[in-house]
Amino acid sequence: MKARLAYLTAAAMALMIVFAACPNRGEGENAKPDANAAGEALAAAESQETSQPALSNNLKVTTSMGSFTLELLPDAAPRTVENFRKRVLAGFYEGTIFHRVIPDFMIQGGGHLPDMTKKPVKGAVTNEADLAKSKGLTNKRGTISMAYVPGDPFGASAQFFINVKNNPNLDFKAKTLTDYGHCPFGKVIRGMDVVDKISRVKTATIEKYSNVPAQPVAILRIEAVE
Repeated sequence: MKARLAYLTAAAMALMIVFAACPNRGEGENAKPDANAAGEALAAAESQETSQPALSNNLKVTTSMGSFTLELLPDAAPRTVENFRKRVLAGFYEGTIFHRVIPDFMIQGGGHLPDMTKKPVKGAVTNEADLAKSKGLTNKRGTISMAYVPGDPFGASAQFFINVKNNPNLDFKAKTLTDYGHCPFGKVIRGMDVVDKISRVKTATIEKYSNVPAQPVAILRIEAVE
């Protein structure tokens, strides 16, 4: 008798769990389990996931002076590439400018708006300049690297620069505040002529900032390409 009572109690609890987990079909109708609910939910989740932008290694950067294409190199700087991709997908760079350009050196952007106000940014990225160098990626002409305030090699977040010549002085040398270097994480594979053109624009000093393009050079969008 006790065994039968235990069995009936367990069966009743199981039925309660099933009914509680299944939504009612309508006011006053019996709750019935939907055999397709889990499958439909999974299909919807997969559809939503595939609708998200692809994290391509090739990105087209469209500026107010033309476009160029980057190839990101995650094997050489995985965390740096992921940091950049994340900001691209969030649309962080759209509307920012190349705020510091120096002929025969580099063009720097990704941190200021056209009126030179600094765009708020959160989070820093690990400096992988040592890893990148060990993989053969250094600050050669056409590479894109992370920018940071001198003396703070672990403070890079969103700003980047593109080398317009070989700059070995920016490479990793030692794990010190002065010699850690800037981490390259990709390279220009198309449109280097546009980068060169940007590097030669007329510049001015605006408040505390020098080498600022007299006419703002804006980043209009960054998008994945094949």
